[in-house]
This record gives sequence, structure tokens and C-alpha cells, in this order.
Amino acid sequence: MAGRVLASGASVLADIGYQPEWTTVMGSSFMRHALIAGTLVALVAGPIGYFVVVRRDSFAAHALAHIGFPGATAAVLVGAPVTAGLAVFCTAGGLAIGLLGRRTVDRETATGTILALSTALGILFASMASEGAAAVTDVLFGNLLAVTTSQLWTFSIMAAVVLVVLAVIARPLLFASIAPDVAAAKGVATGALGLVLMVLLALVTTMAVQVVGTLLLFALVVTPAAAALAVTARPAAAAGVSSAVALVSVWGGLVLSAVFNLPPSFPIVAIAFVVWALATAWSRTGARRPTGA
Repeated sequence: MAGRVLASGASVLADIGYQPEWTTVMGSSFMRHALIAGTLVALVAGPIGYFVVVRRDSFAAHALAHIGFPGATAAVLVGAPVTAGLAVFCTAGGLAIGLLGRRTVDRETATGTILALSTALGILFASMASEGAAAVTDVLFGNLLAVTTSQLWTFSIMAAVVLVVLAVIARPLLFASIAPDVAAAKGVATGALGLVLMVLLALVTTMAVQVVGTLLLFALVVTPAAAALAVTARPAAAAGVSSAVALVSVWGGLVLSAVFNLPPSFPIVAIAFVVWALATAWSRTGARRPTGA
């Protein structure tokens, strides 16, 4: 048994290495689909991620990905599109978190409770969807290279909805995120804005799961925004830098996956992590530097 495992591991490692034909791979239709889908996700993940980090909703973002898992596995069971299952469960989860966790003190409890139930359902559905094991694996770890033309249209519509709605509510949402008590006293509908943000986050999560999977969602929603906030505190600039980091991670990850025959999720996450680490180190170094230096 151990010998077979070692042999299998050696075979996988042997497949990883420089691929001379990588330029041909980059010009293929599936890679073009991957680049377009990754770009759409990065453009919406940037501004959404900024609000997630500022509002300290990172746990909710992480939970929504897992809440979408039973939706994806249920879709596999009934033969429906995985994206549809993800969207339904993520949106329902976002609404539930928003309604049950209107106060910050209640949000983590509501999120954790819903996450536990969703995870249990995901395990149940996954055990029943034995014939769709590959699809279930894609949900967990992402499969950007398998994006179809119909998914691209779906992602385009989702991205447009997210960006338009976010543009409309950006100013009051920023006010409610930075000073919620003051915003509420001024008559800003902080609860409704939080609910809308959860729905938008659910749509972005549905898209991002195809790129990095439910287990690695932080890499596109939270990590780029955290890196951006380490170098600038201006909201518009931070949202832009966040999208730029996500774009670099996706594009660079896809190129590296073609050059070295790697699953795209790994280099995408690795690039995002390196950028965040460098930005954090730069920020801390700058904070220690004397004013007159």
C-alpha cells in the first residue's frame, strides 16, 4: 500500500515541470475562458473585499463559500448547473446572516450556526453524489480551466449587477462601515445596507468558487483587500489596488499553471499571499521609520 502511494506521488511530481508548449496552451479556448472569468471575478472581488475587511466580515465571507457547498453538491445530485446551486445557497446564506446578525455581536454566532448546518448538508449531499465526485472536488478546490461559455455569460451578468449596485450604495455603505453608530443616528439604513452587502458578497462568492474553490476563497476576496489596506487607507484607492492584486494573482497564476503544469488554484493563492506578505512588511517597516527619515 505504502509503495503504491509513493509511486503515485512520484508520478504526480514527475508531471510538474517546465512545459515547452505553454504558449500554445495560453492561446487555447479554455485558457481564454479562464482569463475572462478570472478577470471578472477579480474586478468585483476587489471592492467587495475592501468592505468585507473594513467591516470585519471576513468570517462571513469564509462561511458563505462553505454555505454554497451543499448547494453545489445538491445541483450535482439533480443534474442542475453547479453555478445555480451555488448562487441559491450562497444568496440564502447571505440573507440569513444579514437578517440574524444585524448587530455585530450577533453576526459571528449566526454565521457559525448557519455554517455548521450547511457543512453537515454538504457532507450528506457529497456522500450521495458519488457519480459527481469530480464536480464536488472542483467546488472544493476550484477549476478555472473548466469555465464554459454559458458560465461566462452568467459571470458577466453577476459582475455587472454587483458593480452597479455597489456604485449606488458605496458612499452610505462606507459611512455605515466606518462609523455605524453615527450613521444610524444620521438616519442611514445600516441594517438594509448590510443585508445588500451580504447578497452582493454571495454573488461574488459564487463566482470566486469556480476560480479557487470553497477552501481557498480568502485568496481572492480577503487577501487582496488586506494587502491594499496595508499600503493605502483611501477607500477608492484601496478598492482599486485590491482589484489589481486579484488581477495579478489570477493572470500570473494562470501563466504559471501553463508554464509548470500546475493546478491554477495553487499559484493564484501563492501570488496573492506573497503580495499580502510584502505589503504587510512594507507597511510595518514604514510605520517604524522615524518621521524625519
